[in-house]
Formats: sequence, C-alpha cells, structure tokens
Amino acid sequence: MNWKRSLAIVPLSAALLFPAGVLGADHGDHGEEGNEDNGHEYELNVSTPASDLRATLDMYLSEHAFLAVVAMQKGIDGSEDFEAAASSLANNTDDLTGAIASVYGDEAGEQFRGMWEDHIGFFVNYVTATAEDDEEGREAALEALDNYRTDFSEFLETATDERLEAGALAEGLQMHVDQLVWAFDQYNDGEFESAYDNVREGIHHMFGVGKGLSTAIVDQFSDDFDGSHPDTPAADLRADLNHLLSEHAALATLAMQKGIDGAEDFNATAGALNQNTEDLSGAIASVYGDDAGEAFQDQWTEHIDFFVNYVVATAEEDEMGQQEALDNLDGYRVSFAEFLETATEERLDATELADGLQMHVDQLVGAFDSYVEGDYEVAYENIREAYAHMFGVGEGLSGAIVDQFPENFESGMPTEMPKTGLGGMSETNQSSTWILYTVASLFLASFIVMIARRKVVTQ
Repeated sequence: MNWKRSLAIVPLSAALLFPAGVLGADHGDHGEEGNEDNGHEYELNVSTPASDLRATLDMYLSEHAFLAVVAMQKGIDGSEDFEAAASSLANNTDDLTGAIASVYGDEAGEQFRGMWEDHIGFFVNYVTATAEDDEEGREAALEALDNYRTDFSEFLETATDERLEAGALAEGLQMHVDQLVWAFDQYNDGEFESAYDNVREGIHHMFGVGKGLSTAIVDQFSDDFDGSHPDTPAADLRADLNHLLSEHAALATLAMQKGIDGAEDFNATAGALNQNTEDLSGAIASVYGDDAGEAFQDQWTEHIDFFVNYVVATAEEDEMGQQEALDNLDGYRVSFAEFLETATEERLDATELADGLQMHVDQLVGAFDSYVEGDYEVAYENIREAYAHMFGVGEGLSGAIVDQFPENFESGMPTEMPKTGLGGMSETNQSSTWILYTVASLFLASFIVMIARRKVVTQ
C-alpha cells in the first residue's frame, strides 16, 4: 500500500456518504480561501492534504486502541471470535505499516512493523499470564512494554528528525499502555464501568497521537502538502467529530455483541455508548439550555434504541420484530437526513445523506448478523468498514459547518507543534468554543424543523 492510497481512504469514505454534488456549490467558495494571521496563512477547509493525513492516522491509531481492547477481552474470555478480532488488529497493523513505509521507506516500515507487532504481542502475553494466574509473566509483559515504549519513542524521534522528542513521547506511550492494561484488568475483575471509562479514554488518546504525528510529518515534508496544515481550527473540528462519530460506531457494534451474548458487561458497554451520546447532547445544552440538549438526546437515543430492538428480536427469533426495527431505522435515516439538509441550508443533500445513513445501518446490522451466524471474519470486516465510514461522516458534516460559519474558523493559528505527539486532544484547544457553537447551531436548527413538522402533523 502506498501513501496516496492510504490518504485516499478517508476521502473515499466521505464520497460514499456525501457523493458528488452533495455539498452545495451555491454557498460561496470558503473552502478555498486562506487567512493570514501574524504572517502565516491557513485554510478554511476541512479537506486538505494535511488534514486528510491527520484523519487517516487518527482512524488507524484509534481503531488500533479499540480493536486491541476487543481482542484482549475476547482472549481472556476464550471467545470463538478471538481469532477474527486478532486478525482485524493485524490488518490494522498492515495499514499503519504501509503508511509509514510510504513516507520513510520500506526499511523503516519493516522496523515499525516489528516494534508494533512486538508491543501487541506483549499485550497478548499479559492476557495469557493473567489467564494462567502467572504474576511473574504479567510483570515480564509489563517490563517488555516499558522497553518497547523507549525504543519506539527513539524510532519516532529519529524518523521525524527530532520534531518529536523521545522522552516526552515515552510518557505519552506509557499512557497508552496504562489505559489498555487498566481497561483489561478492570474488565477481568468485573469493574466494567471503570473498564469502559478507560476504553473511551484509550480511543480518545490516539487522536492526540494522530495530531502530533501528522504535524511532525507535514513540517518535515511540507512541499508534499501544498502548504496546508493538519492543526487548524477547521481540522480540529473535523477531528473532534470524527472521534465522537467513530466511537459511536465502535461502541454500538460491541454493545450489540454483548447484548446477544447476554454478557455481564452489557450494561457498562451500553452505558459507554450513552456517554458518547451525552457528549453531543452536552454540547447542545451548554449553549442553548437543557431543553435543546434533551431534544437532541431523545432523537439520537431513539436510533440507538432501534438497534437494541433488533438485537432483542434476534435473540427471540422474532422476524417481525427484526423487520419493525429495520423499518424504524429506515424512517429515522430519512427524517434525520432532512433535518441536516435544513440545518446546513442545503449544503448537505437529504437524499444523498439518507443513502449514506443507510450504509451505516447496513454495516452495523451486517456486522451483528454475521457475528450471530458465526461468520466472524465477515463480522469484523463490517466493523472496520463501519468505523472508517464515520470518518467520512465527520468530514462531510464538518465541511458543511465550516462553509456555513466561516467566520468562526478565521481566528487563531495552527497550534504550535506538539513535542509528544501523544496528548494533544486531551488539552483545551482554541477551536472548542466554536465547535460547541457551530454543532449546537446545526442541531438546534434541526430541532426547530422537527418540532414544526410534528405540530403540522398533529394539527
């Protein structure tokens, strides 16, 4: 796989959700404009070579954290789908290796693969030792992970010509190790709520990795990125939406598995999915009050409930119940697409949006059905597709928002290059206020339309 192919994945998934012509051409050309602040130009466009790089790295790295958690859970449980989960994690490694090799050469790519596969192996050793009550084996695995983070940090420092600093990188990598180990230990101890808190933090943390690494690469090879930056306010908006939307897909697929299995941690998994919803609802409430926040939460929770209904009907072998859930999801995607078209002043087209939302439904249902049927390889292929697809949603939605509210993304400069590359998303950034404002504005408009239409229907 070459770098251009790697970068093409995110724009391709965006095209699946937002085909040609979905983004309206009659709303100005803000995406092509640049602004100068303190002598530096930056773009008002979420889709640039640099932000595409960041999104691609965000996707692979955060997916790694999610799939690693799943594989560790399946391993300690002795689940039938462990091999498929581990295979998906290996496929993720292939994608990351191809990206590194295309930038730094095949030799560096193979060096990366060796270290990356080693650290996954150390996590596997930790799981195996835990299953065998082998405390010495657990300590040996943790020691190996400690050595790995030092070696890998030095590799990245050298590869980026010291744009990333090894000592600070090692601290960030320790956070990654801690989050996965804590999530696994708590899962094994039955402390499921704490486990899923760490699962969410582990996924979120990797978006900081993507931001830091992409910033270093763009600075190192600036001529290859047309003067674009990966850390503008517009790129931050895209990354934040990518994070919440892809996390939704990840947690939804896992919750559906746990539901059909009757797993003890189902309630905690569903709780993490609800917390993901609350993050979006909180953004609405913080700007427009509790009523607007609750209106959004009702709408978003409703579509999650339809997936839950499908799982319940499947468990009860109720084909009519399954079809009813699918019919409800079909109605939801059409109405929600209309809300977004109205909210973005037709920057997004409802018909095309509905088609893209159908893809989301098909991917989650397909992953679940394949899992139930024991076709685990296909199930995890659908899970990976569903995860990647939501990065297209984030790109399309953030693009519409930036085009609709360009003035909210004109101030501020690309942030100073992180030294660690591993913690940027945990820090407050200057675009957060605008993100809350613009997302809230979009969904408030949706609710106004929704309420107006309901009144018309009931009159």
